[in-house]
Amino acid sequence: MSTAVTTSDPERTGPAGPLDRLRALYGERRLAAEYPAVPGLLAELAQRDDGFAQLSRAGRLLAKVAAEDIVARHPGVVPATVAVTGHGTIDALTAPLTAELARHGIPLRTSAGDHDAWLRDLQDTDSHLYAPGTELALCLLDAQLVFDELPLPWGVADVAGTAAGKLELLDRLAARYDAHGTGTLVLNTLPLLPQHTQQLIDHRSRTELSIAWREFNIGLLRLAATHPRLHVVDLEPLIAGGGPVRDPRLAAYAKVNLGEEVLAGYARQTGHLLRTLRGRAKKVLVLDLDNTLWDGILGDDGPDGIAAATTYRGEAFGRFQRVVKQIGSQGVLLAVCSKNDREPVLDVLRDHPDMTLREADFVRISADWEPKDGGIRTIAARLNLGTDSFVFADDSPFERGLVAATLPEVAVIALDEEPALHIDRLLADGWFDVRELTVEDRGRAVQYRQEAERQDLQQVTGSMEEYLRALDVRIEVAPVRDHEVVRVAQITLRTNQFNLTTRRLQAPDVRERLDSPDHLVLAVRSRDRFGDNGVVGALFAHREDAALRIDNMLLSCRVFARGIEQAAVAALLAHAVDSGATEVRAGYRPTAKNHKVRDFYPSLGFERAAETPDGGVEFRHRLVELPDMPGHVTLDADFRGGPE
Repeated sequence: MSTAVTTSDPERTGPAGPLDRLRALYGERRLAAEYPAVPGLLAELAQRDDGFAQLSRAGRLLAKVAAEDIVARHPGVVPATVAVTGHGTIDALTAPLTAELARHGIPLRTSAGDHDAWLRDLQDTDSHLYAPGTELALCLLDAQLVFDELPLPWGVADVAGTAAGKLELLDRLAARYDAHGTGTLVLNTLPLLPQHTQQLIDHRSRTELSIAWREFNIGLLRLAATHPRLHVVDLEPLIAGGGPVRDPRLAAYAKVNLGEEVLAGYARQTGHLLRTLRGRAKKVLVLDLDNTLWDGILGDDGPDGIAAATTYRGEAFGRFQRVVKQIGSQGVLLAVCSKNDREPVLDVLRDHPDMTLREADFVRISADWEPKDGGIRTIAARLNLGTDSFVFADDSPFERGLVAATLPEVAVIALDEEPALHIDRLLADGWFDVRELTVEDRGRAVQYRQEAERQDLQQVTGSMEEYLRALDVRIEVAPVRDHEVVRVAQITLRTNQFNLTTRRLQAPDVRERLDSPDHLVLAVRSRDRFGDNGVVGALFAHREDAALRIDNMLLSCRVFARGIEQAAVAALLAHAVDSGATEVRAGYRPTAKNHKVRDFYPSLGFERAAETPDGGVEFRHRLVELPDMPGHVTLDADFRGGPE
């Protein structure tokens, strides 16, 4: 689905504005039919100074369109099932949540509990929070959860004791959800208001109350490190960057203890979380240069006329560079797409004293005078990544509009002539958020630079066979280790091309299979003459009668066409023979991106057994004649701990 912005003037009003276009589509009963255009319109609204309010208005329209109607017209769209409960009145969450998910092309199916039914809903494993298929179980909490239970008069010790009891309760409830839930439980920290602190008239008591409250919120945040199905949204940063926590009148009369702006920020964080859980984090940040990374135009002003330090305005660009470098250090791939001559750009990145970002920080540098959409396509091809993995940041409305129009799957960040706002706009939508960084994430830039060396080797060798022999591919197939569980879950979430069944698993799901004696959960690790690729693939299998069934086979696009996938499955087939299996069964489920692997199993001697209503194919291997191991691959296979 499109998540790109367009070049509409964010101050424009009138019939052509994005909200008016949404209203027109709704009035014409075409919102479901035109749903692919909705993310772009919402992205325009999100750029406005009153973006949260605009998105809430749009969400109220979108909430009137059934997710089933959208799916009926766009079968590739997968709605999100979200269950909501809370301590106060939470009806105001629906509109912003609908809009924020729609920004990512995700229709919302929501179910809400009764007023103040959060405890009952979390205790009852038959409640809507535990319903099969629920991706997110949102439990909105507020400070009245504690203050409503205090004696009168109360002191800091009363608050600390009651808060500690609530923390123990939430710990038990999170453990219950770990055991019985299927999705992710979302709690939040609780804002402390002036109405609470100022009931204590001495400053010392107010300080002690603030300390006790912060310790309570820290305890809440730490619960997320203990419970694999729990995520805690920290409301403090949202409040620091926004308006009041609540409207006192709505709080008093309607029990609305969190205001619209806080709920809107919470909804945005929830959208980021769901996108992350579905493995849709972006991987590449493509940056313009002139008036994006530095102040000035290199072609006009020359290297002495540009600045990313030494001047007030230049320092703003320098701060932006530091944030970009920080993001890049965590596995986000950085690239340049600039209309400039290449050599002067390289000279600046290598030698200019103002630059924080250097040539080595970028996996690709495209500096020429060709259209930027073509430059992004070329970068994607060289990295072997889809353009839906890309974020593009540029200060030019023309360039942003071009990319948004021709590559709508690219997320476009609208920068402008005010560099002081660059950082906030880059970080606003959490495009690169993941649940947990892995070793492979942190080393991704190095791995892609090694890939460039592999491409250079391929160009100088005479044939693919010669190249593969020179590459010296070595793979290991063995049960997933404890520290690899998050990485393997990430592979199931983010791998689309070499993914035979597209079954998405969170870390707790991988752990559950790993702990089962009937399941085989294998990591595929690879290295070659240029370096260690780490965990690049996974195999899931389990016993099915006397047969072994492959639940899924996945491989990172970074290591396609090196014989790794053939060697891994050949090793599994040999293990099936050794363990006494009568045959190996496997399935293929088609998606928009995995059609290239439709014939993978037949290429290894599997025969078609049946077709499924969704266009999939069931295969079986009779284990009479096993496939040969690719001659250029050195294999180390260890299946100890798997099902016998």
